[in-house]
Amino acid sequence: MTSEKIIVGAGTEYPLNGLLTLPDDCSSPVPGAVLVHGSGPSDMDERVMKLTPFKDIAEGLAERGIAVLRYDKRTYAHAKKLSKPGITVKEETVDDAVAAITMLKRDPRVNPERVFLIGHSMGAMLAPRIDAEGGNVCGMILMAGTPYRLEDIVLRQLKQAGSGKSLLKRIVGLEYKVYAKKFAGLYEMSDEEAKAKKFAGNLSLYYFKEMGRRTAADYLLDSAKPAFLMQGERDFQVLADDDFRAFETLLAGRENTFFRIYPGRDHLFVDAIYDDILKASKEYAVERHIGEDVLGDLASFILTGQPL
Repeated sequence: MTSEKIIVGAGTEYPLNGLLTLPDDCSSPVPGAVLVHGSGPSDMDERVMKLTPFKDIAEGLAERGIAVLRYDKRTYAHAKKLSKPGITVKEETVDDAVAAITMLKRDPRVNPERVFLIGHSMGAMLAPRIDAEGGNVCGMILMAGTPYRLEDIVLRQLKQAGSGKSLLKRIVGLEYKVYAKKFAGLYEMSDEEAKAKKFAGNLSLYYFKEMGRRTAADYLLDSAKPAFLMQGERDFQVLADDDFRAFETLLAGRENTFFRIYPGRDHLFVDAIYDDILKASKEYAVERHIGEDVLGDLASFILTGQPL
């Protein structure tokens, strides 16, 4: 395989460095995939301390005959420009993902009718919206996604982390109460009110309201496209027994929708070490890589329409 440097959004206000990883044999057009990051600033490898899940996926799929485009997230590449309040997920993620998909479709080595979207975490929450708002991909892969709204996940994670008697847990428990109060009545607020109320950092409550108007589940229920939903069994950020099972219930009976839980895997689909959200920094400080079972299922869905 080979990797070529590319720029998503070249000539725009927010050019993004990226890599196009190609199989050795592109004598005829190959299937392709675009990777979409989780929440927060992230480089093209979606690096989290010692883990590089997007690098693992890009190289693993290229070895299996699939071209993969990955790029730096806008909030990573242009942090200073985006430091003022008011950004939404459209500017942060959706627009760049659509541009990346369009770019990949125009590459003569890639079959434009066989381009897929792989979203991880918040990228999985946004994948169906990206498809609906101009991505127009062949199919979608949601890795550690949720059918719930983002603010519901934020509050649940704070509640998880704040359950206990230690000082740290009590502090997090207080944070839960503060943010629960902030989110109360969010969808009864006018857009102007939500924009005027700060959440944290440079995010206003409108960031959540704009995204929460339609969830991943809402978009998927309106779509007939193939979808593959993947979940780590020991993920403590998105939960197999809650988020994943809710997706299974909502999308039950769809012939082109597949579900798979990976035993012992965490949020980044590597072998889990801890089961405590407060130990996330320790969890991600140990180098590991995405396994062949996950990579094989990803490739199989793209190449044949169903996981192995």
